[in-house]
Amino acid sequence: MLRPSGVHHVAIIASDYVRSRRFYTEVLGLQVVHEHYRAERQSHKLDLQLPDGTQVELFSFPNPPSRPSYPEACGLRHLALRVADMQDSVAALAAHGVAVEPVRVDPFTGVPFTFFADPDGLPIELVGPLAPAQR
Repeated sequence: MLRPSGVHHVAIIASDYVRSRRFYTEVLGLQVVHEHYRAERQSHKLDLQLPDGTQVELFSFPNPPSRPSYPEACGLRHLALRVADMQDSVAALAAHGVAVEPVRVDPFTGVPFTFFADPDGLPIELVGPLAPAQR
């Protein structure tokens, strides 16, 4: 039986590398680990890292197809990021002009969550901490 110990990375293809690089580093605050331009593929590859070590690979390719639907396409549905403070996180996104859905609470876990989109429309979920009474 396979026993993964965690998620190493998630890979995302961007239609506009410069715009997406700015979004993931300046708006979301992910740390740059490595950055390469692969001339033979006309492709950038940017390795980004979250504080827990999980990585996001950001790729660019010439003329990638658009996402087929939002958010219910087969395959990866969305990227979920854990945050320590939901209100501060939503405010930080709003300060960058990022539209965020109203914060909801999962009826089964009691955990607050919300969604927004990256520059190419990839849904990103913020998952907040449990309410103080549930910790």
